[in-house]
Amino acid sequence: MKNRIENFTLKSLDDPKFITTARAIYEQNGIAKSWEIVKAHDSVAILIYHTQLDAFILVQQFRPAVYMNNNSGLTVELCAGIVDKSLSLAEIAKEEIEEECGYAVPLEKIKKITSFYTSVGFAGSRQTLYYAEVDESMKISEGGGIDGEVIEVVTLPVSELETFIFNEKIAKTPGLMFAFLWWKQKYL
Repeated sequence: MKNRIENFTLKSLDDPKFITTARAIYEQNGIAKSWEIVKAHDSVAILIYHTQLDAFILVQQFRPAVYMNNNSGLTVELCAGIVDKSLSLAEIAKEEIEEECGYAVPLEKIKKITSFYTSVGFAGSRQTLYYAEVDESMKISEGGGIDGEVIEVVTLPVSELETFIFNEKIAKTPGLMFAFLWWKQKYL
């Protein structure tokens, strides 16, 4: 993925679309406390397994918050999206698979694995994890996202799973790691 970042700066968040920052003021066991928090949308994420390729379909994209820590900002992640519309979580997952990865998966073939909380130290958003299997007959586009998203579809062969998991040079999410653990326990 071509990734040339220039003029990276941080500014105050004046009119946020997706998050709200706040200071939580509370008492815990009679002690006054405060904590900086971020209110963010819940999300869905989908582990996609390509049956013909014996591989996972993942996405690679630029994440500004990661860029501040590794000067690359590229992450490899599950296909995912925020919950910001009046659809079921599975319907949002279906849309994200089509938009980001280019596969049309019937709704009944998208299976819920579980849900969990992410970024618990400052956001506490809930992510619902799904699993879907695809093959080439389901491919409807090259994927890559919508509305100016720059997403590269990445194929990870199952044979490279262990190496990928422990490669600390690849920025990846805990949800992805959990999804791989679930898949290994269920299918290997």
